[in-house]
Amino acid sequence: MIPLIRTLFWLARRLGTDRASRVGGRLVRIIGPFLPAHRTAMANLALAFPDLDPAARRALAAQAWDNLGRTGAEYAHLHTLFDFDESDPASQRMQVSGEGHFADLRDDGKPGLIFSAHLANWELPAICAARYGLDATAIFRPPNDAASARLVQEVRRQTMGGLAAAGQGAVFAMQGVVERGGHLGQLIDQHFTRGVVVEFFGRPVLVNPLLGKLARHYECPVHGVRVVRGEGARFSLELTPPLELPRDATGAIDVQGAMQAMTRVVEDWIRENPGQWLWMHRRWRPSMLPKPKAPAA
Repeated sequence: MIPLIRTLFWLARRLGTDRASRVGGRLVRIIGPFLPAHRTAMANLALAFPDLDPAARRALAAQAWDNLGRTGAEYAHLHTLFDFDESDPASQRMQVSGEGHFADLRDDGKPGLIFSAHLANWELPAICAARYGLDATAIFRPPNDAASARLVQEVRRQTMGGLAAAGQGAVFAMQGVVERGGHLGQLIDQHFTRGVVVEFFGRPVLVNPLLGKLARHYECPVHGVRVVRGEGARFSLELTPPLELPRDATGAIDVQGAMQAMTRVVEDWIRENPGQWLWMHRRWRPSMLPKPKAPAA
């Protein structure tokens, strides 16, 4: 498996950024509908957009498969997506808005939290933070396949700042990042079994409460960052101002309310570009929601 993955990686580099992205998108767009995950994507789209007809949902699923294939092929070029020739403005692939917020996070001497989602090429925010000199640690979930995980880890370490793999004991490492005045970034749009309940597209889901808990404990700013795919392998990246998070009766940040506020921002992003989100993940799992407590006798 390792030689095959490295061969595909080498081939993607030989093709160049644009051709690799285009070929990867086309290939996965063809194969995707035959995979079991396609049923998950179609079910998710039906839950999120019940008013759309099946043909429109299939079109969104095709766009999502295309984006996934492009993102996979672009791993071979992550180290160059921010590079451009100053004498040739057309060579610039990244447009960044909210640079002032990056500077504020970098220079305010305080810890900060950044949330994101699996939109467009979701690896780019961590690379952008490193390019702006922001001391940031990205929380990531390694791929299930060991060979893929090793290769992805190699690429990430070449292009990003700190990395923290989600798993047992990782919470203490993440807490240490914030205590040292660093910045922590996390994708918050996937199911988390031990999470808090929030509403997502009008339905309850479980979300990891880590960022809400850290914001409550350390009173640090929370920003959102998203990537939007333009034509081919061109992107715009936006860092939001700090969110105004709800507080409880004591004045402390309310963890569930904070996660709901972040999730609402993510939902708005997805509604703007639904074909660029990872619909293949089982986001809605009603059977795993906490059961209502029985009334006291």
